[in-house]
Amino acid sequence: MNHADLRAFARRRLPRGLFEYIDRGTEDEVALDVNRAAWDALKLLPSVLVDVSTVSIRTELFGRALAMPAIVAPTAMAGLVWLDGEVAVARAAAQMGIPFCVSTQSVTPIERIVAEAGGDIWFQLYVWKDRALSYGLVDRAQASGARVLVVTVDCPVSSNREYNERNGFGLPLRPSVRAGFDVLTHPRWLTGVLLKMLLRNGLPSFAHYPPEFRTEVTRTPASDRVDVAADLGWDDIAELRRRWRGPVVLKGIQRLEDAERAAALGLDGIVVSNHGGRVLDSSRGTADALPEIADAVGGRLTVMVDSGIRRGSDVVKALALGAKAVLVGRPVLYGAAIAGADGARRYLDILRAETERSLALAGRTSLIDLSRELVWRE
Repeated sequence: MNHADLRAFARRRLPRGLFEYIDRGTEDEVALDVNRAAWDALKLLPSVLVDVSTVSIRTELFGRALAMPAIVAPTAMAGLVWLDGEVAVARAAAQMGIPFCVSTQSVTPIERIVAEAGGDIWFQLYVWKDRALSYGLVDRAQASGARVLVVTVDCPVSSNREYNERNGFGLPLRPSVRAGFDVLTHPRWLTGVLLKMLLRNGLPSFAHYPPEFRTEVTRTPASDRVDVAADLGWDDIAELRRRWRGPVVLKGIQRLEDAERAAALGLDGIVVSNHGGRVLDSSRGTADALPEIADAVGGRLTVMVDSGIRRGSDVVKALALGAKAVLVGRPVLYGAAIAGADGARRYLDILRAETERSLALAGRTSLIDLSRELVWRE
């Protein structure tokens, strides 16, 4: 079994609108294809006659040991693919010895995720128009035990995901005859997730919004004060750096000068990312952006990368190009949609095995042996 098999199973199990919300990109989905093309264009040049009887992919990130160089990325719909999906995915990450990053738009509060899943919990922040409310959320995340703050900076305005409008599965969700038929024709998800959720607590809401602005996922927030800030600037990042006592990471870096500025500001890390091809459709693949950024700032902060990573060979390529770790999102949700924590862990276990195998076949025994000379670009 591989990531494509999990995707096929998830596609059958989930309503079309929910599956496409997770799976697709934006507009013409050019960036979605570019991401994969960029990773596929990289080839590995293996060394032979090397003793690879013992291979290790363990690493360390911000002072914490990781069983493999991966983080489960923040995703808005994890709580809908499976009952208590965010807890399930966080538990899978903890069992695999890697971090799980909680989304601002989670339907499960971070306090419950920390209490029930344990492990290394990070928190992803969308900064709201009302900065005071955002700072309150940051304080809440830190008090809950989140270790790393990940600030998403690449989507100051909503992207154009036309399929969401057709399917009624944007945020907020839009009930319609089409969406209702979609749900009814997927009875396993209807009975196993939606009905149980409705019987227990009713329709879910965004658990990290302030109580006075919290609404069900089918309704817009009660105030534009919790809209994503379109005027987010470097001064805001400096203030978050001042407030957060642990590592601060910027997610969504594609330009060298932005990476340089993040390093100059004293941030701990960046994620080279185009949001999985879900924001700006004319963005370049992260495999193309990564090398120059890692060369410039890799000695001053931790460089990570996401968007389009599926196989263990992608992980090896990313680390050879200068990343310290990768973030994976969609394939983890495919697994979770099938079997909750067990399904999410199934994908992560596949990724671990593929990474170990690719490392050995490349003639390397540990991640510190990876370097640019291993990679050849068409």
